[in-house]
Amino acid sequence: MLDDIKLHVRFKLSALWCSIMFCYIYGDYFELYQPGKLQEMLSGRTALGAATQAALIGMAAVMAVPSLMIFLSLILPPAANRWMNIVLGAVYSVIMVLAIQGSWHFYVFLGLVEIVLTLSIIWYAWTWPKQPAR
Repeated sequence: MLDDIKLHVRFKLSALWCSIMFCYIYGDYFELYQPGKLQEMLSGRTALGAATQAALIGMAAVMAVPSLMIFLSLILPPAANRWMNIVLGAVYSVIMVLAIQGSWHFYVFLGLVEIVLTLSIIWYAWTWPKQPAR
């Protein structure tokens, strides 16, 4: 019999956000291999239009949230932690459903993995164990 420890839900949530971030990074990196992608970047175009200061800060903010959730999942009070993970898990699931529309197969694959991960975040947060009544 292999020895095992019970992981607290906080660690599971943090690890899921880490996994999501790796999928985001690899998806964006592999996307650079699509023909014409680098030319679009060099000409100042993004998937959402022109690469303006506002557009780039918006994209940075969208990507900063999952990065912060890696840490926040470990330190937030339980009730706030639970609800932030449920809400943000749902938001990032929807974002990825929209992002994979018409994408290359590698991006759809990573997007589906990310959706499973964000749905797992929702599940773990939703089923966060309660303390026994005293």
